[in-house]
Order: sequence, then C-alpha cells, then structure tokens
Amino acid sequence: MSSAATSTTYVLRGARPLGGEPVDLVLADGTIAEIAPVGESAAGTRGGDDVVVVDATDLVALPGLVDLHTHLREPGREDAETIESGTRAAAAGGFTAVHAMANTTPVADTAGVVEQVWRIGRDAGWVDVHPVGAVSVGLAGEQLAELGAMADSAARVRVFSDDGKCVSDPILMRRALEYVKAFDGVVAQHAQEPRLTEGAQMNEGVVSAELGLAGWPAVAEEAIIARDVLLAEHVGSRLHVCHLSTAGSVEIVRWAKGRGIDVTAEVTPHHLILTDDLARGYDPTFKVNPPLRTAADVEAVRAGLADGTIDIVATDHAPHPVEDKDCEWAAAAFGMTGLETALAVVQETMVDTGRLTWADVARVLSANPARIGRIDSGPTAQGRPLEVGEPANVTLVDPAARRVVDGSTQATASVNTPFQGRELPGRVVATFLRGRATVLDGAPVEEVRA
Repeated sequence: MSSAATSTTYVLRGARPLGGEPVDLVLADGTIAEIAPVGESAAGTRGGDDVVVVDATDLVALPGLVDLHTHLREPGREDAETIESGTRAAAAGGFTAVHAMANTTPVADTAGVVEQVWRIGRDAGWVDVHPVGAVSVGLAGEQLAELGAMADSAARVRVFSDDGKCVSDPILMRRALEYVKAFDGVVAQHAQEPRLTEGAQMNEGVVSAELGLAGWPAVAEEAIIARDVLLAEHVGSRLHVCHLSTAGSVEIVRWAKGRGIDVTAEVTPHHLILTDDLARGYDPTFKVNPPLRTAADVEAVRAGLADGTIDIVATDHAPHPVEDKDCEWAAAAFGMTGLETALAVVQETMVDTGRLTWADVARVLSANPARIGRIDSGPTAQGRPLEVGEPANVTLVDPAARRVVDGSTQATASVNTPFQGRELPGRVVATFLRGRATVLDGAPVEEVRA
C-alpha cells in the first residue's frame, strides 16, 4: 500500500458523528474539509472522478481508533505476524494508529530497532506505527535500555514497556520513571510479580482448584500496581498500567487517581467479556497473560471503564503461529488476537448495555490512548475530534450489523481469536487515514505500492 497522500475527496453522506445527527463529512487533502447538512456539501454537488460519495446512512463516525498495546512480532517472529499483516488487521478493525510492543527479536531496546519498526510501518501505510521502547536491555530487568536515544530517534518513542515481563526490580522501575520525565515519556508496566506467578497457568480460584492447574493470584498484579503508583508519586512521573484485570487493581488505580497520582490504565477487550470458566475445556485459545479472571472481576473492570478509573481499551493483540496454540494447555503460549474484534466487544459490553455512549468510545479508543502516547498533536496527530480542519482519521461503523467471527478470514496472520464462532455486534465499514481510504465496504483497500 502506498503511504502517499491521496488526491481523492470522500463525502461520507449521512454519517452520524459519535452517534449524533446525520451530516455529510467531507475528507479532502488529508483533513476534514467540511461538515454540512446531508446532501448540501459543496464537494458532493461538484461531482467528478476525484470525488467519491460513500453512503454512510445510519453509520456511526468515530475518530480513527488508536491502540496503545499491539504485538506486531516483527522483527524476529514473522511466522506469527508481520508489520504488514498486523497493521492491515488494525485498519480492518477501525484503527489508524498502533503502538508496537518491544518484545521482538531482537528486542526494541535501541534507536536502531525502533527506527526499523517505524520505517517498515510507514512503508506499509495501513496505519501509523509508533514503536514502544523496552525499559530494560533485552527485557532482562537488569539495566536501563537506551531510553533517551529511542526518544530522540526518528521514531520519537514516548512509551516504554517490558510488556510480556514485569519490571519487578523497584530500583530499576524508579530509575525508568525518573528518566522518562526528561522527554515527557511514560512507563507502561506489565504488572506481574514473578515470584508469585512461577508456573502459573490460569487465574487462582475455584476453577483452577477444580482443574488442578497452578493458580495466578490477583495479588500478583495488585502488589506491583500498588508499588508503582507510589513510586510514580514519589518521583513525579507518569505511569501507565497495562491490561488491568482484577477488581482489586481497579480499586488501587481509583485510590491513586483520587490522590492526584499521574497514573493511567487500560483494560483489554477480552477481560471485558471472558471469564476463567472458559479454561474448563483446556482450550489454549483462552490462555492469556494476565489470565482471564472471574465474573466479579469482569464486572469491576466494566464499572471502572464506565466511571473513568480505567482510561482506555487496548487490544494486547498477541498473534501466535498454530503450533504455539495447537498443543496441551501447559505448553501453549499466552495470548489472543484482538485488533479486528476490539470495537465489537466494546459495543457489546459497554455501548449496547448503556454504560458508554459512542462519544465515550471515541474517548477510550481514540482520544485517551493518543494523549497517553503523546501522538495527539502535530501534522500526523491522532485521536483528534471530528471537526473541520482536523486530520481526516475517521472510522465508519455499522452498529446494527451482526457477524460471526472466523479467525481464518481475518487480516491478521494468526488465527488465535478467542471469539471464533461467536456472534458479535457492529461492523467496521470504512477506515480513513488522513483522508486516504484503507478500508472500504468492510474490506482492506489494496493499492499498488509507490
């Protein structure tokens, strides 16, 4: 796909911005050029080969979605995903920007590696790719990585994480929090006390006891979050909590925010809807880190997202080759795909239940993740409102549609979706990256590379 600017003007006729009244949204020269009553836009009446009118009747228009937590696997694990396939999946899911996690091979712990990821993403052209830099060299948790060099690189890294592993050493975590202050960065913590989760296979509770699988206690997550919010307060730095999953974690973040600590948190789509009961079938598809929790935890994270304690939804899209999942539970890899089902899960659990509006969805899936990642300003700004003059990053969703998930037909290179065969609401009809269509009629737009 070419990443060159488009000369095509798109008129999204009858679109409903944030679920509101229908209008014509005109996308031209990379920006939202006009918002007019239906059928009255200047572009829509001009006609010509360079004007494409998209029937957006009854479709909800959202700012392009932004994922703060995506595993693209490249470099090193192209058997699971490539930047090309992963970002194509992101566009199909309504995303216009993703943050690519650092646990690649080699690890993204130097300016050279993050620039490589950034350039490959730019050339692919499906979405903006913002590399996440490792906190520690090789994710080993022993020595700080080149945080400043990555921040000053062409990739302009602002999010740092050893995700997949916890920065368990409090001294190293403190130093990282202190270091990123110099360039307004943020440390995104994978909250998992390693000594409490050695050999753990699933959530510790009734189901793990019945199945005889080693339990993963909620306190292993909560203890790290409690420690780190206090460290962030002590040094006056920004902390982001990855894939929060327990009721206790919600309460700790709520307490920290009430105290004025600069902490943000994310929840994954799968933790909004799936529970540890799914482990009863020993299907490794449902093996994930952190593990699926109880129904009470699911209710707590939904409530936390609804009241703003949890700032964003992030996919933690974790593709794996078939052989890493088609095996016994204990040997299987942790992780699930999520880019192409995230919006549907948020609609089912939060919008259709009345807990969030479409304006709230724009906040938790676009504006807030862009702000946390510091990509909400400048010529390639993401997460901006649907207003005249703003970048034309737009997603059109049909909220009335229903679809049955089939991992084999998704754009991602891996099939380990936990929603295989499940009917979910909503359908991404179109995605526009700075006015260029990446998805139309629900399918990625193939173009000849420049």
